[in-house]
Amino acid sequence: MPSPEPLHIVGWDIGGAHVKACLMRNGRVVDVTQWACPLWQGIEHLAHVLHIARARWPQFASATHAVTMTGEMTDLFEHREEGVQRIAATLADTLAPSAPGALHFFTGEGPWCPTAEVGAQWAHIASANWRATALHAAQCIAEGVLIDIGSTTTDLIAFRAGRVLGTSRSDAQRLASGELVYQGVVRTPLCALGPRVAWRGVEMNVMNEFFATTADVYRLTGELDPAHDLHTAADNAPKDLPATEKRLARMIGLDAREASSDDWLAFARTWRARQVDELASQLRRVVAAHGLSDTAVALSAGCGDFLIADVVSQAGPTREHLRYGFDVARIAADALPGTYAVARWAQVCAPAVAVAALLDTGLR
Repeated sequence: MPSPEPLHIVGWDIGGAHVKACLMRNGRVVDVTQWACPLWQGIEHLAHVLHIARARWPQFASATHAVTMTGEMTDLFEHREEGVQRIAATLADTLAPSAPGALHFFTGEGPWCPTAEVGAQWAHIASANWRATALHAAQCIAEGVLIDIGSTTTDLIAFRAGRVLGTSRSDAQRLASGELVYQGVVRTPLCALGPRVAWRGVEMNVMNEFFATTADVYRLTGELDPAHDLHTAADNAPKDLPATEKRLARMIGLDAREASSDDWLAFARTWRARQVDELASQLRRVVAAHGLSDTAVALSAGCGDFLIADVVSQAGPTREHLRYGFDVARIAADALPGTYAVARWAQVCAPAVAVAALLDTGLR
């Protein structure tokens, strides 16, 4: 008997600044990647990325697609309903123009939504990517809290006994509960981290201008992978160390030449500590709200996972630390460019991997 055709699923996480995608074959991840996609500048940026993905994966023609999104929040759209519908229409036109049944939209709790029902289900589809990752994690780990630190936001989601805890569904509800923190390690303006900051032992008022971002901090500390530093700097200048120091200096009314590189590195570490403090405070809120035990696992994801150990340590009791890309995602043995590299990208693009895995489970 001939071998059955492999089941290929492409998982999508359509954000406002990046598109993340995963190719899965028979339940195993074979490739994961992301592209910069400044959706707020026009829907054509999404269409361009989709064409690049089609060229990357020849399996596209026969693949099934699992979709989640947050890009409907960008100011390109009049409101979130319009955003969901236009993103879905662009996906349908580009990915499956002759096979609309190949597209499945994640709704968080209900059944998968076909293209034809997106208009009626838009509120369930909008900004549900965090729930996909947490739900997939809950199927593999008895109790834990997902800590997904991305370029722009951080998700803090508790789960136990196969289900996601809490009643928050929308971004607005999650902002109120602490489950969504609008801070990340690339795009967050530094002035959002606090009104005052220490410089050489003196508390300084921060200039509330878009002079620098968190990417400048983690570029100086050496923690930000260049593969995730995809957006232009605040001043559209280079991203080398002198230009990065210059942007940090502006935050307190100085020029970079007025201090040494060691001083600016110390200043970057001060900003880092400020962000760790805030994320740890929000994590404590979530853990307490859901009564997680001391044995609950801390599950990391996102391009800012280098902060997780410090955030968890500062938040409370020591917890076992697992990584989504390495401990939850199922990576194919023949994944290219290698299982470690793909697992690392699965760590960064967790929602795209999660929706693919959830749909795969539902189709079997």
